[in-house]
Amino acid sequence: MSTWQVVRVPDPGQWGTLPPEGVLGVRDLPEAVGRIGLKPGDPVFVRPGGMVDADLLDFVRSDIFRKLERESKRNYSTDMRLLLNFLSSRDVEWRQATRQDLEDFRDWRCDAPENPERISGTKWDREAAAFTKLFKWGEVRPLPVDVSQLEDRAADSVSSRVSWLTPRTWGLWTDAGLRGHTRGGMPAPEWDSRTEIRNTSFVQLLLSSALRRQEGGSLLVFELPTQRLRHGRYCHGRIAGAVTRSKSSRVFYASVDAVGQVEAYIESERAWAIARAQAAGRYERLPQMLLITRVSSRLKPKVEWVDRNGVVSEKELSLLDWRERQSLFLEGPEGPEPAYLWLTEQGLPMAPERWNGVFRKANQRCEKVLLTEKERRVTRDFRLTEVRGKSPYATPHSARHSAALYLLIVLNQLMETRFGLTKAERRDFTLLFGDPWWLVKTILGHADVETTKRHYLAPVAHLQLESILATADTTEDQDEQVEDLDGVFARLARETAGIQDIDALLDKRVAL
Repeated sequence: MSTWQVVRVPDPGQWGTLPPEGVLGVRDLPEAVGRIGLKPGDPVFVRPGGMVDADLLDFVRSDIFRKLERESKRNYSTDMRLLLNFLSSRDVEWRQATRQDLEDFRDWRCDAPENPERISGTKWDREAAAFTKLFKWGEVRPLPVDVSQLEDRAADSVSSRVSWLTPRTWGLWTDAGLRGHTRGGMPAPEWDSRTEIRNTSFVQLLLSSALRRQEGGSLLVFELPTQRLRHGRYCHGRIAGAVTRSKSSRVFYASVDAVGQVEAYIESERAWAIARAQAAGRYERLPQMLLITRVSSRLKPKVEWVDRNGVVSEKELSLLDWRERQSLFLEGPEGPEPAYLWLTEQGLPMAPERWNGVFRKANQRCEKVLLTEKERRVTRDFRLTEVRGKSPYATPHSARHSAALYLLIVLNQLMETRFGLTKAERRDFTLLFGDPWWLVKTILGHADVETTKRHYLAPVAHLQLESILATADTTEDQDEQVEDLDGVFARLARETAGIQDIDALLDKRVAL
């Protein structure tokens, strides 16, 4: 090998077939890796000569790296490999790196015209954070880069990539991307609908609840909310702290319609996938199966299970991360079946990151249906605005962004029009219950309302929503209220960058 490589520790049962004579003189490699303190997903840095770098192995096992989330470990190790290769091209060991080396690397990554894959300021800040951790741990002085210093951060960095779709645009994206509809609104003859109910119900759950991809994607079947609020339009459940970014459990809300769609998926596609997996004996071949025997109903519920060897264990439900959840099973009428809500076509638990592929294929389907062949030849980043606006583009986090925006608008409308509050009354209401920003912040699970404003809804904060909403007509008729909200979203989309609303295209579809 002429470059640095990163090898990641496999999950249990994913090592494949190891040679009986062992690997590199080690007969039981999984046991040896666990003995030195490496965990599944941990990176192992291999030098250009093919030897494991012992120094970086210590860094991976250090507290500063071990506390990172698995996805962060993957991202940081990928970033560090690029820097190690750059330094190797200069015959410089990372402990001898200087500020000039890092400035040259930053120039190449961000600004060099000869680099065809230049990165954004946001991406550089993430890389700089990884390098800073490494150099601080290695006690390299002076620090070649320090992300806490203004000069080492990118001036064009943005705190987050915010993406909104209005409700009717989500409808178009769902119809074209997940249901296989044609431009005329009819199902395409060649459409493969085997996972249609699963995919559409997942999207509706996220749009209704504002959950993150990992939060909504790691639910167990008995965590699906069933307890309705007083007026019956929403259910509330509890999301486990181990699957959240803040590691704190919180209550979440989902509409009855969204929950009903998930229940339909459980009774149809999910049940069929489980039946096929049981018939094929897939569950018996799994390296680990934890059969749930009891879920307590106390304030902090505990899950009790028994493994294949008859060993009984238990753990708080809120402390189970998504990987542990994938090994949990319930006794079904035809034998054990996954407790994990979202399953693949093979009946196996679906890792949260696989939803990215579902959204990517839906985006491609929308482009195929809504753009001409000539328009598709140009990649999305280089398309004209009017061409880009013809086809909606969504990610799992777009659903969270959109749910937050929708909540903010509805709450403002309720306070401004439905309740008919005066300024004084609104001030009193805010003191008692908090303003719409605070309520949205609570639903999103943010620790600080400023995070909600800065990361999610800042582009619309300057629009004086009160005056915009005041112009929207309100009646007692529910259908007209929905139309009024569509008008508000259309107006926001015209006056604010970043909100996708397929207005002109919808008019064309109606005419077809």
